[in-house]
Amino acid sequence: MNVMKKIIFGIILILSVSMLLAQKQDVYQKSPFTDIVKNARASVVNIKAEGEQKLTLENQLPFNDDFFKYFFPQMPDSRKYTSMGSGFIFKKDKNDIYILTNNHVIGKSKDVKITVTLADQEKLIAKVVGLDPETDLAVIKAEVTDKTPITVVPLGDSDKLDIAEWVVAIGNPFGELGLDRTVTVGVVSAIGRSGLNFGNESPVFQDYIQTDAAINPGNSGGPLLNIKGEVIGVNAAITSTSGGNIGIGFAIPINLAKKVAADLINGGKVVRGYFGISPQDITSEISKTLKLDEIAGILVAKVEKGTPAEDAGIKNGDVIVKFNNQKIQNTGKFRIIVAGSPIGKKIPIEVIRDNKVLSLNVSLKSRESDEEKTEETSTIKTIDLGIRVDELNSDLARRMNVQAENGVLITQVKNNSLAAEANLRPGDVILEVNKQKIMSVKDYQDIIKQAEKDQVKILLLYVQSANGSFQYVTVSVN
Repeated sequence: MNVMKKIIFGIILILSVSMLLAQKQDVYQKSPFTDIVKNARASVVNIKAEGEQKLTLENQLPFNDDFFKYFFPQMPDSRKYTSMGSGFIFKKDKNDIYILTNNHVIGKSKDVKITVTLADQEKLIAKVVGLDPETDLAVIKAEVTDKTPITVVPLGDSDKLDIAEWVVAIGNPFGELGLDRTVTVGVVSAIGRSGLNFGNESPVFQDYIQTDAAINPGNSGGPLLNIKGEVIGVNAAITSTSGGNIGIGFAIPINLAKKVAADLINGGKVVRGYFGISPQDITSEISKTLKLDEIAGILVAKVEKGTPAEDAGIKNGDVIVKFNNQKIQNTGKFRIIVAGSPIGKKIPIEVIRDNKVLSLNVSLKSRESDEEKTEETSTIKTIDLGIRVDELNSDLARRMNVQAENGVLITQVKNNSLAAEANLRPGDVILEVNKQKIMSVKDYQDIIKQAEKDQVKILLLYVQSANGSFQYVTVSVN
């Protein structure tokens, strides 16, 4: 009987342990990321932007050889482009939904057709609220009906992010394959990445979150989430030798994006503070030379005249360790702190000068973007003849056997340009402009710039044609 009791007890014990193990397996079979992405995934949209980009004489051709350009001088003035990427719904106001994405997903022009595909595959036509190439962010909006299911993803606090923290990326990689709303998981590899080169359109303000969560072409504009399901970054770029993911991706911190998005929604442009110095990172050698306690802050390489920095008493060689009560680590972070500081109000600065800590105050001005500067100077009419010129001693001129004592060689004429209307052709040599002799490309450019300042209405060109004949040509620049 005792033996039987032992056998029964043993069976009960085995069954109990098996049940406990099965329960534990059920608990751990479910990924902790499942609940995180349920809500956020529905907020992610697919974005298709179709626009037209104006071509300059520099980017009309894929080849830089002037001899090639001479034989193919008449090129289109613009070309159409299609861009695909991701975005996410971060705000809903009545029947308007606001979507955050990257500037490079939308393109350079506000006059672009944008098609947004929601999670339920409904397609909407969106319009641009504002673009900010300096951070590579953009806000677009679309109108929905009361019946359209909309999910707004919560925004977190990227300042609380730690290295090695779990993150989830969602986006539409390789849009042509239809891999919409793909979820990848990784960790925060680093924070505060700046000074990165992504080509000609690299953002001015960089404070990237680096992650090994897979980010591929098409993921741009999608959200990077923390373990709570909050957006802490906007996926923006990758570094790769192959064009695909190698575990080095970058996202724009959501705290930076919040400020940009608010400005774009409220005013259509981003308002940034302007200080007026050339900052330089502190190296270990500089730190030793200046006898600093730590490698932190930024070194003032130059103070621009007539700027808030000069008014505040900042001098070359100063080390700025705090700005607006925020500790400065590097130039990238410094630029973002200055840009995000209030304009026209007293801002405290902590400076080390000659091994002494000084407290100063500055009142920032508004920083103008390149686009705003162009708009302000547009009252002076720019003269664009639509030609490309080269020196008479260039390789192209020698290959063409150009015979002229002075002047510049026309190597390219743009379609429908002022030069084309005046019947100027590649191979012609401009000898004079407004009775002023041309000896070099610089002479030509200087005379044209002066004509712009003088707001002349007609240019008189003395031209030696490709066939060897000479003539005066008038070009109306009204």
